[in-house]
Amino acid sequence: MKLSLAQEMRDIDRAAIDGYGIPEIVLMENASREIAKAMDELVEGCAGKRITILAGTGNNGGDAFAAARHLHNSGARLRIFLIGALSKLTSSAEINRAISAKMGIEITVLETERDWDRLNVALRFSDGVMDGIIGTGFKGELRDNVRRAIEAVNAAGLPVLSIDVPSGIDADTGNIGSVAIRADVTMTLGLPKWGCLFAPASMHTGKLLVDGISIPQKLLEQETIAQELIDGSLAQSVMLPRMADVHKGSCGRILVIAGSRGMTGAACLAAGAALRAGAGIVTLACPESLNDIMEVKLTEVMTRPILEEKTGIMGISALKELLELSGQYDAALIGPGLGRDESTQELVRQFAAQAKCPLILDADAIFAFNGQGELLKNCGYRPVLTPHLGELAALLKTSVAELRKNLLLSTRKASRAFDAVLVAKSECTIVVYPDGRAYASSCGNSAMATAGCGDVLAGTIAGLYKQCLEGCAPIAGVYMHGTAGDRAAAKKGMGMLAGDILEMLTAVE
Repeated sequence: MKLSLAQEMRDIDRAAIDGYGIPEIVLMENASREIAKAMDELVEGCAGKRITILAGTGNNGGDAFAAARHLHNSGARLRIFLIGALSKLTSSAEINRAISAKMGIEITVLETERDWDRLNVALRFSDGVMDGIIGTGFKGELRDNVRRAIEAVNAAGLPVLSIDVPSGIDADTGNIGSVAIRADVTMTLGLPKWGCLFAPASMHTGKLLVDGISIPQKLLEQETIAQELIDGSLAQSVMLPRMADVHKGSCGRILVIAGSRGMTGAACLAAGAALRAGAGIVTLACPESLNDIMEVKLTEVMTRPILEEKTGIMGISALKELLELSGQYDAALIGPGLGRDESTQELVRQFAAQAKCPLILDADAIFAFNGQGELLKNCGYRPVLTPHLGELAALLKTSVAELRKNLLLSTRKASRAFDAVLVAKSECTIVVYPDGRAYASSCGNSAMATAGCGDVLAGTIAGLYKQCLEGCAPIAGVYMHGTAGDRAAAKKGMGMLAGDILEMLTAVE
């Protein structure tokens, strides 16, 4: 499923109206039916229930007025509060306001303090709230009356349905102003909005429902919309079928260069994940003094002891051996638990530039390029980088807070500048390609905030390298990893370990 930015959705609406001749009022009517149905489900049957509706003067408010008609006909007891002047209503919103008024639905324009008192009383005795104040057009800070209305709704503690996006949320970035509606359900129209998947917006959105409101499917699937949701359907579509005559060599030969003294676990998790993801052969190249430990920890993964720079640490002296080794593999993952010794960092940079197979760079391998991201363009193959936001911020010489102001824009710029595929790990992991295509995960959970989880993801992506359409292993890997995490969390809860995710990889179809 495509994910839209605010302007893209406006362009789609305009194309449906101008290009296909669908009147705006028809789109609003289609939306209103699904909004009313969702409201009915939220309050477990609206007949006889008291519903407070807050409407703005734009088409988001028009959707609310239209939905009010359906709720009224179903027996709901409604109070509508308009935030803004009647004269500011859009034409379609005014049509539905006028119809609602003729149907006898009480409408109050929030102008005086007495009007605000009426709102507070209505909220005190309501069974639910519909938020139709602001749609996708919000940027920056809220007007005082909008902020006041949102605060009143949040303080009431009632079940809330938001239309399109919760009011106060930036639909493109997921950021909020001083406050935003805390919705239990959001009925998004046309396509899901990119920003609703990211904190803090994701913590305000609640259950996300999607309705296409009869917009032609061709408009919703157009190639110019470069954001997409990573779900099971997409992941399955990029996986290659496994034929009956395959053998271990044709399923992927993966080299994992990882581990250092005190960090053998990261190497084992990454190598194990590559095998669990379906790779046929996985070899772990590790410091020679740690090889015995790795052989005890790993059974199916082969190990290759590598010349050390210091005890338990690989450095530049290992470069020749690793380069020769890389020519025997379909892909190489470097970085998990590798360490940050100066010689190790130089090894990473030299290996990335000269490796004889495609590369996945994780953790300490990304650290080696801090402040030198432009060197990534020298890689013989376009690399895949799997940073969490702290690592990405350091690579880009910025802060996580600055990065979060517009994560999509920042990662698109970085991917293009470094000619690298970025798998940026956050509450919603994204995959961004140099041509601007961006994919956001539909799975994953807060229990995955545990040591080693990223090592499992990097290994999963590496293990899928030969099992996917070219360049698509990061997409399939993010889905497999997130889904395994969801299943592990369902069994283990907040005490889930990275190894639990590793074990659940094989349960993902």
